[in-house]
Amino acid sequence: MDDDTGRNACAIESPKGRPCPFCGTSMDHRHCKYVCPEHGVVYDCSDTFW
Repeated sequence: MDDDTGRNACAIESPKGRPCPFCGTSMDHRHCKYVCPEHGVVYDCSDTFW
């Protein structure tokens, strides 16, 4: 295996989620909710303004 290939594979990052409106941390999208690791559920599908 080529060293450059290994480094490039490690450098690939997964796309970040929407930022939390309170702290700016990337949120996880779970089912119908956006969950901040610090603040918990921030948005869900029942929010009409989203």
